Amino acid sequence: MTDQPIQELHHIGVAVPSLDAALPKWTEGFGLRLESVDEVPTEKVKVAVLRAGQTRVELLEPTSEDSPIAKFLQKRGPGIHHLAFQVGDCQKKITQLVDAGAPLLSESPNPGAHGCKVAFLHPKHLGGVLAELVEDPHA
Repeated sequence: MTDQPIQELHHIGVAVPSLDAALPKWTEGFGLRLESVDEVPTEKVKVAVLRAGQTRVELLEPTSEDSPIAKFLQKRGPGIHHLAFQVGDCQKKITQLVDAGAPLLSESPNPGAHGCKVAFLHPKHLGGVLAELVEDPHA
C-alpha cells in the first residue's frame, strides 16, 4: 500500500463547556477570528472554528451529556482535547496505521465538521495525546 503521509497540522481541538462563554475570550479578548460554527450530530458536539493566520483552533462544546467531549470535560475539565492532522486519504491512513499495529478508536472514517472525514488514534499510542486524522475536501 502507498504510504499516506501526514500533510500538516489541521487544527487544535479545545474542549469547552460553553461556546457562548468561551468565544468572546478567544475572539474579542484574545484576537482570533471566528470563521464558523457547525454542529456534528454524530459526535454530539458543536464546533467553533477560529483562525490565527493559517492556524485553526476548534472550540468543542458537547451537545449531549453522553458525548465524548462531555466525558472529557467531566474527567479533565476544559482544555486541549486533541491535535488534528491533515491526510490525503483518511481510510488509507487508517489502514496503514492498523497494519502497523496502531490502536484506533474507529477503523473507518466518520463525518466531521465542514464535510471532513475524520478518525481518532487512541491516545495510548502517542503517549497520552489524542490524534485526529482529517481528510478535508476544502484543503
